[in-house]
Amino acid sequence: MTNYYSNGKLLLTGEYLVLDGAKSLAIPTKFGQDLIIEKIKEPQIIWGSFTMTGECWFEAIFDLPKLRLANCTFNSDKEGSAEFIAETLLEILHEAKRMNPDFLAAENGFVVKTKLTFPRNWGLGSSSTLINSIASWAKVDAFQLLWNSFKGSGYDIACAQNDPPIFYEIQDKKPVVQQVNFNPSFKENIFFVYLNQKQDSKEGIAKFRESNINFDKEIMRISEISESFLKVNSITEFNKLIIEHEQIISSIIKLKPVKEQLFSDYFGEIKSLGAWGGDFVMATGNEKTKAYFNNKGFNTILTYSEMIL
Repeated sequence: MTNYYSNGKLLLTGEYLVLDGAKSLAIPTKFGQDLIIEKIKEPQIIWGSFTMTGECWFEAIFDLPKLRLANCTFNSDKEGSAEFIAETLLEILHEAKRMNPDFLAAENGFVVKTKLTFPRNWGLGSSSTLINSIASWAKVDAFQLLWNSFKGSGYDIACAQNDPPIFYEIQDKKPVVQQVNFNPSFKENIFFVYLNQKQDSKEGIAKFRESNINFDKEIMRISEISESFLKVNSITEFNKLIIEHEQIISSIIKLKPVKEQLFSDYFGEIKSLGAWGGDFVMATGNEKTKAYFNNKGFNTILTYSEMIL
């Protein structure tokens, strides 16, 4: 039995512009996903995906060696299609096999189990953690597997592979990852709030690409803000950087910042993380922060130490 584990992710700076080379600050989370593989004699992959509470929400059987879907079941009342999930998974496996023809070439098969350590709807990287672990299993490059199968910057793959915070940027179409020390003295004033809806990052990326405008100045400034995130010594300075960052991205994607949209009366600052409109936001505040968001109907609020690895 072999177990691969990949970290979840949060993108603190550089959303959207990371695709065009902005230096972005990304943080691996305490939450992630296991991929557990056990050999069997039958020439099949018997796949099961499990929630953090141990419930099986997706099952599939793939016939080997041709790697064809035999059947699948989606055991969830949430939106989704077993066929869509199975075809997406099959696409990843096919691409991994194309990259390494020895992958899944033996006569035996496998029982494969995935288990998330966070709720599926949190948006902390259920896809990226899976891709990274499949890449480890197949002995292929995880970034290339991501880019061959989907679209995205790859920062989530970098988080899956690193425990410390990282600077991430794309240079000459290649990922550049630098481990950094992001350990703010005011971290007890940083919270992560789930907005009760999962955002489709593919959709967000597509909208950004539609603009087709040169953002060199914005990329340079966002890169500077990313570096400044490591250097500020007070929550006041940190808040100023958040406000500027939100204004820059707002002007690019033509959406109002989340604070303006939903929390205009909040006493601290709020920053979107990743694709705007869903998943988690970062809020700066104090002992009154949780009560504020609870009163607004948002009940999943994690402290910095609860979220960050």
